[in-house]
Amino acid sequence: MKIKYLMNQNVTCIDKDQNICDALRIMKKNNISRLVVINTNNEHIKEVVGIITEKDIAEKLGSSRYGNLAPSHFHVSTVMSSNLITADVNMDVSTAADIMLENHIGSLPVIEDDKLVGILTKTDILEICKGKPYEKPLVEDVMSSELITIEPTERMIHARRLMIDANIGRLPVMEDGELVGIITSKDIARSMIAFRKIVPDKYKSARIRNLLVEDLMTQNVKTVKTTDTISKTASKMIETGYGGFPVLDDNGTVVGIITKSDILDLIVEMEGG
Repeated sequence: MKIKYLMNQNVTCIDKDQNICDALRIMKKNNISRLVVINTNNEHIKEVVGIITEKDIAEKLGSSRYGNLAPSHFHVSTVMSSNLITADVNMDVSTAADIMLENHIGSLPVIEDDKLVGILTKTDILEICKGKPYEKPLVEDVMSSELITIEPTERMIHARRLMIDANIGRLPVMEDGELVGIITSKDIARSMIAFRKIVPDKYKSARIRNLLVEDLMTQNVKTVKTTDTISKTASKMIETGYGGFPVLDDNGTVVGIITKSDILDLIVEMEGG
C-alpha cells in the first residue's frame, strides 16, 4: 500500500518564530503530538524547515540548564528538529514504517513535486492493523518485556533522563510491585509549561529539581492483556491517542509494554515481503 492512502492531507503547521506555548496550545486543540515547522521567505513562500514534538518540548523544558527561562522565551526554532526526513507520496507503507523505526521518529512529512502534501504518523500506519491478518498475532508476540519503570517518589528530572537515554516516550510508575501510574513526555511538557508560568523566576530551577513523578503522572492507567490481539490493541491506540500500554498477564501482573513502534515492527515484517 502507498502512503498517500493513509497520510493526513490536513497538515497542522507553526511558524519557527512562534513560541512553544503556542505549539502546545495548537497540539492540544488539534489532539496531535507534533507540528510541521515553516518559515516564510522573502518571496512569501512557506518553506518546511523542521518538526516539533511534545517530546522535544519535554526534553528542553525539563532541563535544569534552562530552569530560569519562561516558556515564552523558547521559540519553536530553538526546540524543533531541523534534520527533517520526508517521504515521497508514492512510498510504500512498509518502507515508511522502516524509516520511522530506524530514525526513532514518529512521523514523516509527505512531499510531492517538492510541495508538502500531507503527513504520515505512526497512528496513521496503525490503520492497517484493522485488517484480518492482524487478528491473529497477540500482544505477547510483539511486546517488549524489558521494562523500564520508575517509582512515584523519584524526581521528574530522573524520569526525563531515563526517557532521553532509552529514547522512549513513557514510563510505567511502580510502587511495591504494583502499577500506580504512568508518566509520559506529554505529561512533562504540559506540566512544565504550567509550572513555569506560575513559579517566580528565582525559584524555577530549584523547584524543577524537586518535582516528583507522582506530581505529574497519570493514575488509573489503561492497560492491555498479553492475549489481546494486535488488531484490538492498535484500535485502542487509535481511539485513545496513547502511544503505548503496560501489558498485564492473567494474574494482573505487569509483564511488559507495547508501543506503536512495536506494532510498526510487525507491520514491516508482514507487509514488507
